Formats: sequence, C-alpha cells, structure tokens
Amino acid sequence: MSYVIAQPCVDVKDKACIDECPVDCIYEGERSLYIHPSECVDCGACDPVCPVEAIYYAEDVPDEWADYVRANAEFFEDVGRDHPVVIAEPVRVGS
Repeated sequence: MSYVIAQPCVDVKDKACIDECPVDCIYEGERSLYIHPSECVDCGACDPVCPVEAIYYAEDVPDEWADYVRANAEFFEDVGRDHPVVIAEPVRVGS
C-alpha cells in the first residue's frame, strides 16, 4: 500500500506535499496531484503538510473517495492525463 491523494486536491494542487516528499513520488496532472504507488515509501511526510487534507494511507481513504486509490495507480499508466475520476469532478470556481 501507499499514500493516495483524494478529491480535496482536485483544482487546488497546493504542492506543499511535493516539497516534503523525500523520494519525489508525487506527480502533477491537469487538475490534481497523484502519488505513484510503486515509488511511495509510506513515510507519511506529505500528509501533515496538505492544507486541504487530501492525503490518506490507501487503506484509510474515506468510502466516498475510494475511487481515488485506483485513480492514483492508473494515472501512471497514461502519465500526464488526469484520471476519469478527476475529470468527472465539477470544476471549482476560482481555480
């Protein structure tokens, strides 16, 4: 398992987590950030710096955002394109 970035990051992309990650496993899509599950070392450094509380250990992702576990993994099959779960989210005003 690894950490996962869930729905609160969509259209926010604060990037504080990128600065904290010691292994550079957090990547940027168009509307969200994603954690590469094979590169994440489960250190948790990214979690406390996320201002919107979007980062969860994969087993602890709230049920309403369970699709984001798959979205983080599948993003890396087609790097650079947001996952359909993220694309389907309504665009936040001011983003």
